[in-house]
Amino acid sequence: MTAPRSRLFIIAAASTAVSLAALTASAGAQEAAGEAGTVEGAITVYTSVTQDTVDAVLVALAETVPDLEVEVFRAPTGELDARIATELRTGGLDADLLWLTDPLSIQRYEAQGLLAPLEGEAFEIVPEAYRGDTFVGTRLLNLVLVSGADVEDPPASWIELAEAEGVVMPDPGFAGSAFAALGYLATSDDYGFDFYRALKDNGTVVVQSPVDVVNGVAEGVYKTGITLDKIARANVANGAPIELTWPEPGAIALFSPAAVVADSDDPGAAQEFQAFLVSPEGQAAIASTGWQPVRDDVEWPYEDTVVSADWDELYGSQAELLEGFYAIFGD
Repeated sequence: MTAPRSRLFIIAAASTAVSLAALTASAGAQEAAGEAGTVEGAITVYTSVTQDTVDAVLVALAETVPDLEVEVFRAPTGELDARIATELRTGGLDADLLWLTDPLSIQRYEAQGLLAPLEGEAFEIVPEAYRGDTFVGTRLLNLVLVSGADVEDPPASWIELAEAEGVVMPDPGFAGSAFAALGYLATSDDYGFDFYRALKDNGTVVVQSPVDVVNGVAEGVYKTGITLDKIARANVANGAPIELTWPEPGAIALFSPAAVVADSDDPGAAQEFQAFLVSPEGQAAIASTGWQPVRDDVEWPYEDTVVSADWDELYGSQAELLEGFYAIFGD
């Protein structure tokens, strides 16, 4: 007997357009998954995760839990924060689950008491460094180095980057991933703000985003920059004249958290989706779009040595760290 077809809706919010797309898995795939997927329900997910990753996860979900209906509102972090703030002022959050880009965003909502406790054995597979009392990491965003293909002896470590010329990096006040680098480097005894002073002394330029970094290096405007591994690999695959370097002692990682909203209309279904994100199937779907999975038992063909800031310690110190950064790069 063919399992019921699940309905999965994606609402992609951007500054130029709002679109609605329906994704359905094949009837054959749903029939194969019918016995495994027993949870029914309908939830709304708010996310800032990249669209291709959302799409891949929803397709995999439909094959595994076909009776779980998921409506997704997706927007960049700033727009999503604004929507959540508006809803909280006007009666309450409409989302059942938040799937965000960086730990600091979710910690803010946890501090406001908006999130349900993280419960269940399904989450124990995720390293403790990538989960908290209310949220669990779903993927790693890794900050690496990218250099022009014609650059001789490009920096191979974070220390060497501080000694290099022609460097470009994203703005930590704009990009959450760039703040992850600031949080790790500025608070480390091995680097500190002296690292950033050295970059400034050597002429380092700050641009808005990791994408801008890759574009500038590919165009030959800069020699080397800091960007995300997925962005660099995608550009290499498209023929950009750049090379990715996985720096010593490791790429700087931040994790993308998911949390159930405390006032969810269907907390059981929301937790099922949260658990799916860290299941082998969910993690494989995430990895297929170029992000490192948080599980060690899911195939990942690339380098995986990472370092990371202590996100619990960083929470609440964002303003201080950004003030220190802009005291160096504010002109």
